[in-house]
Parts: sequence; C-alpha cells; structure tokens
Amino acid sequence: MTNQIRQLCLAPDGQTEVLQGNIAFAVGCVRGGIHAADGYPGTPSTEVIHRGLSQVQDLITVGWSVNEAVASAVGHGHTLAGRDCVVTMKIPCLFQAGDIFTSGALYTQPRGGLVYYIASDFVPSSTQHTIDPRYLFKSCFVPVFEPRNHQEMHESAALAVEIARTYRTPVVVMPSGILCHSEGLVRMMEPQSRGPVEVPPSLKPFNVMPVVARANYDNVVTERIPALTKLVEDSPLNHWERGTGRLGVITYGICDMYTREVKESLAPDIDVLSLAFTNPLPLDLIRRFCESIDGPVFVIEDGYRFVQEALLQEGLKVKGKDAHDPLNEWSPALIAEKLGFELTHPRSVVPAVPRPPAICPGCPYRLFGEEVAAMRKKGLIDAVFGDIGCYALLYYLNAVDTCLAMGAGEAMRQGFTLSRPEETWRCLAVVGDSTECHTGMAATRNAVYRNMAGVKVVLDNSWAAMTGGQPSPTSPVNLACQPIRFDLPKTLETHGANLHVVAAYNRKGVHDALTTALKDAANGTYSTVVIREGECLRQSDVSTQRVVADPDLCKQCGLCLICPGIEKDPDGVPVINQLCSGCGGHTPSCLQMCPFGALKAIDISELDRPAAPVFPAPPKAEAPAGMAHDALPTRISLAIRGVGGQGSIFSGRVLTQLAFLAGYGEKNIVKGETHGMSQMGGPVISTFACGDVVSPVLMPGTADVLIALEHSEILRAGFLDTLRPGGTVLLADTKVVPPTLREEEYPSNEQIDMMLNTYNVVKVDVLGEALELGDPTGRMANVVMLGILSTTPPFDVFPVELWHEALRRVNSQPGIWAANYAAFNAGRRMPQPVGR
Repeated sequence: MTNQIRQLCLAPDGQTEVLQGNIAFAVGCVRGGIHAADGYPGTPSTEVIHRGLSQVQDLITVGWSVNEAVASAVGHGHTLAGRDCVVTMKIPCLFQAGDIFTSGALYTQPRGGLVYYIASDFVPSSTQHTIDPRYLFKSCFVPVFEPRNHQEMHESAALAVEIARTYRTPVVVMPSGILCHSEGLVRMMEPQSRGPVEVPPSLKPFNVMPVVARANYDNVVTERIPALTKLVEDSPLNHWERGTGRLGVITYGICDMYTREVKESLAPDIDVLSLAFTNPLPLDLIRRFCESIDGPVFVIEDGYRFVQEALLQEGLKVKGKDAHDPLNEWSPALIAEKLGFELTHPRSVVPAVPRPPAICPGCPYRLFGEEVAAMRKKGLIDAVFGDIGCYALLYYLNAVDTCLAMGAGEAMRQGFTLSRPEETWRCLAVVGDSTECHTGMAATRNAVYRNMAGVKVVLDNSWAAMTGGQPSPTSPVNLACQPIRFDLPKTLETHGANLHVVAAYNRKGVHDALTTALKDAANGTYSTVVIREGECLRQSDVSTQRVVADPDLCKQCGLCLICPGIEKDPDGVPVINQLCSGCGGHTPSCLQMCPFGALKAIDISELDRPAAPVFPAPPKAEAPAGMAHDALPTRISLAIRGVGGQGSIFSGRVLTQLAFLAGYGEKNIVKGETHGMSQMGGPVISTFACGDVVSPVLMPGTADVLIALEHSEILRAGFLDTLRPGGTVLLADTKVVPPTLREEEYPSNEQIDMMLNTYNVVKVDVLGEALELGDPTGRMANVVMLGILSTTPPFDVFPVELWHEALRRVNSQPGIWAANYAAFNAGRRMPQPVGR
C-alpha cells in the first residue's frame, strides 16, 4: 500500500495538498528537519504520531512513551544530545507533565530545540477539562505560537525550533482541536536540514539545584523575555488588516479563521489585528492598533480571557467576554452577534435525540459492566471510581461513577475508604491497562505501601483503544514493531497485590473474581482483578461469528439486549443487526446473559442471508482533467450530520478530494469534523466548503446542502441554521435509536415533517439501497448518499469522473474501491422524490 505520509514528506516544495491539521504538522516536522518526536496519545493531538510520523520512522526518531512526563523528559534528553524534538499531548496532560515542563522551562544553555505541541479542546469534545494553560505558559516565560490555519500548522515546527535554538527556550505550539482535525489547503514547505547543536561538554548546568535555578531565572527574566518581546513585536507573522477604523478586532489562533469569515461575509470594513504569538504579547503593536480605531475594540479568543485581561491590565479599553461568561470557544455566528450583527435562528420544537457515547458492539468491557451494574442493584457495590479511557463510558451502564484524571481512580478509592472504612469492601476502582501503565501503578504501590485493603480492577484490552489503538506496554509490539517483554499481571503481583486474572468474555469468571476480591477486602486484603484475553476489537481480526435465537426457547425477556449489535425483530425475538462484531470469536456476551439457552453461536455463513457480494473492478480510466475556472461556482458548502460510525467523516474527505480535483486548490478548501467520544455512537458533524471560504465552521445561512444520515439528526441544535435560503436537505430514512432511549421517545415522522415543512427536503432510503446491494453491514449507505448528492444542485456541476476519482483517492484498496464505486453509482440511479 502506498505510504502517503512518505510521499508528502518527500514531495517537491510548493506542491499543494488538502491535509488534516495534525498531518500537516507531522509532515512539517519531517520537512522542517526535526530530528525526533515523542508523546502520549491524547485527542486531539494523537494523529501527529499515530497517523503521521509513525509511518516514516526512517526519516525521524519517533515513539510513544508511557505518559507525558516521561515523553517530556525524553524530549529533554534529545535536546541535550544536540537534537531537536517535538513532544505531543493534549492540554490536560500538560499538567501531568507539569514538573518536567516548568523545571525545564528555565534551562538557558545551548542545546537542541524542544517544541511542545499541546492541542486544545475548549468545547470539550473529548477532553476532561477546559482549563486555559496560557497563564502557566506566561509564568514559565515560554514563547507560545498559536497556528491560525493549516499552512501555519505545516510550518510551525520549523519556526518553533528556530526560536528554541536561538533563544535557548522550549517553545509551545498550541493549535485548536478544530484546526487539528479539520482539513485545509497546504503548500509543501521547502525542506530544511539542521545539524545537531554543539552542547557544552559538561551537562552540569542542566540542573535544578537552587543556585543554578536562581541564576537561570535571572537570565530568563533579564535576557530571554526582552529578546522574545522584540521578536514578537517585529514579527511579520502578525497581520494587521486595515479597515475604516469604526470597529477593531484583536484575535489569534483558530479565531482568526472565524473572524475573517465574518469580515468577508458581513463586515468587510472592520480592522483586524491577528496575533501569531500569545506569549510574550506585542503590546506596543496592540497599543498602536487600538489607537487607530475610533470605535470599540473587541478581543476574540478561545479559552478564558488571557489576552483580554493582559490588555485591560495595560489600561487599554478593549471588550470581550465578561468575567463570568462561560463561553470558551467561538464560532463565526457567535462572533458576528458579538460584533452587533443580528442572525436568525429557527427554533426546533422537537428536541434532538440524546446520544451519549457508548462502548463498541462486542466490547470486552461489556460483561464486566453488566456484572457491576447487577451487583449494584443487589446492594453489593456502592461506588465505582473510574478513570480515563473507553471504560469511562461504563458510566452509561451504571458501572462507573467518578472520573478525575489518568490513573486517579484507585487513589480516590483509597482516600474514600480511609474516611469511610466500612466502604472498603463495597466499592471498586477501575482502570485500563494503558492507564495503569501511565500513572495508575503508583496508586497500586501506595495501597501496598500503606497496607490498605480494597479492590482494583484493571481492564486489559492490550491497546490505548480510545484514541485509536496505539501500542502501550501491554501491547504485543511497540511503535517500532518490536516485541514487548512487559508483563502486567506479574508486575502487579510483584508489587504485592493479591492477583485475580480472568478472561473478559467469561461472565461467571468475572462475577466470581469480583465476589472473591470484595470478600477478601472485608478481611483486610488488597486485591487486583485483571480482566484480559479480550483484545480491543478494532485491533483484532474480524470475526465471522454471529448469534441466532431459537424462537421456541426464547421468552422475550430482553436480558440479552445488552449491546447495539442485537435487537428485537417484529415478533419480539432477538436478532443480530449489522453492528454485531461476533465478540471477536469469544463466547458472545449476549449468549451468556440468556438464562434459557435460547441463543447459540454460529458462523455468519450459516445465517439465512445472501453471501456478501464481490463487486466487479471499476473500469480503468485516465486521471480526469480539472474544470475550467469559469465553470466553478464561486462558493460551495455543505454540512453532514450522522451518528458515529455512519461515515460522515469519510464523506467529507471525498468532498475535499473532489474540490481539489476540480480546481479549487487555487482558491481554498476547508473541511471540519467532530472527533473523540462523539464518534462512539454519539452525534457527529462534518462540514465542507470550497471557493471563497475561510472557516471550517460554517456561518448560518451559507450551506447549499444539508445531509442527515440519521433521520432525527436533522433536529440537532444549529444544524438547520446553516442552510441557505433555497438550499436542499437530503434526509435519510435511517433511524438509530440509542439503547438508553425508549422507542416511543424517538421523534415521530410527523414531528420531523412538521419541523421541516418550509424546507426543500428530499427523503432517501440509503440504508435500504446499501442492503439491497448486498452490504450486510449497511456501511455503504454514506457512499450511496454521495451518489445522490452528485445529482443535487450545485454539486451536480462536477463531472461524474471527478467524483469517481475522489472516491478512489480516499480509499484505493481494490475491494473497497469496487464496493464504493457500485454504491455511488447506485445512489446516482436512485429515483429521487421531488423535494418540497
């Protein structure tokens, strides 16, 4: 298979590509001459190493460390060898690495450049808190660059390393999670090469002994910060777009995109000062900007009010967020309203369906969750102290209560039982294998060291699963595909814990292990239950095992309906659906829940279903030519909503390739999307725009087409707002009812029709068409929808050959390309009812 990352790293400078922000940064690391990268998986930063640098390990030294503190120290080690290193993480994990970050910030000797890539998620979509770290950065005297677009993402590593080397300081690159996961145009930077820095022969100055730390602090305050201040004041990366002076905006980071979208759409005469650096601030430049504005000056920034407060302290009269305003991530619409523009918002009288994220169908954690929930019902367990990982989603099964930070659950349990000793045998701590290796094992040592009884459960699925399946110490191999010798159960046993090891798909075994461990806790024993032999299904071979019910034995009690992969048929008998994973070939969880023996495991070939079709290879075609510039619409935009797993993100990627092939690479192409827990059965949105566009977040009233891959997702707040007058809604008949929702609570067709009665709506049964094609999973429904979109104005302007090539480029594996080709053409042939 073609290594696309390698091709990008070695491509000619100036070549234009549409890239995700994280990938643009990763490629920029290699082209920018960075020597090494290290980190720990954390959305929204994970793809830099996972999908990017891990693919070119012969061009850069790269690896995952067990946590962010270790990764940061590894990074410092690279710099003491004279090499440059990037360390990746999300904001909460900066604080896990806090001791390394703060102590190392004041090193002032010559060394290689150290760059921290710290991705923000202020919504949050997948992160556990929304703390603004800029105040910490300022107190550490560390320069901070906040990329404003995908091109700056691509070039930021090289820029940061030059600053780090020149000013002998770590540098923070802090992109917004929206920028990390959206896609945009990137022109490949000129490749750079740097030799190692000549580090002093003695490493003794790299020390935090008080006398050294004091001297370093004095140097940083009197020399580094004044020099960095001059750098940012004179930087050509600050952009002052002059207007009429009636209104000014100071902004930075992702908010630059949003502000420029508003400026181009509604307010071309406003003045905008866009900052490249947020520490130190170019206060003289900002003061000159404010003096040039006759009217109000607004500060538009995500996070809290870092720049706004700094300017107020300087006596500048700027406006922004109130001190108690909870808003911490702007959108173009919110900025427009802040600047005084009135926008209309259609209000839905039908609430959107709540869709909490869920563990995957067949997940090895499910039986544990069911057992804990059952024990709680019986009054045997009062509290469960959770942690960060997939198992945090057991919250929705009533099998986890708390979640604080990586590795904190067991220590919380210890504190809780020290204050309430009677709860020692009535509560659990739960942690995953990668999190246990991250920081959780310290609490295991603490329990043994302090001789505290209790029960800790380690759910071992062999991977850092929630962030996409990165290797951890419990995986078969590391990032370099070297076998791992670490043995988690032996390590815990050596610590002194009383160990119980049980298979994840053994319901009785899980029950017995928990019962025994809680009884032992009542007698003063500290036990660790390791639930393993249940590898994350996303990393294991696809199973052909399925389940069938015997209608004569089935009592229709519903006890087996524990998983999205099984549901009732019209007669009330359990039947698997397209989500069933076969529990990875292990004894199916649903089968073990049935007290009547009505379910049995079979191979998928035994089901009364037609065999999966083998689609003929698409005809070979020459690469299609782009379109004439005068044939391209000035602007096209679209938004897609669906449920995690329906393929809305894939569809967005096809559209970016389509626009690139058509010729919009000379203008602009942007795509935005939701990542993280929203993908795990939650609501997902993907946006696309090309032409005269700026932001991956659409302004209200600008989308030509809205697609709802799931029927009720059309009701999601703000979605209909984005449709332009006269635009089209493509509404799928597909209904995905969350397991937590009663069927009668799902919005009726009549309610949705009433909500949409003033819109141009085209209803389509894309799932039915996919099933008709012989796709038993229904996963080709999104490609069928793309076929329909290709016949819908204004997307019908693109020749079908361009659509086919875009599909092929997104996934060129022969079998998948053939299936997508068939599904797309089936969508084009579908009769479409006239929209109203």
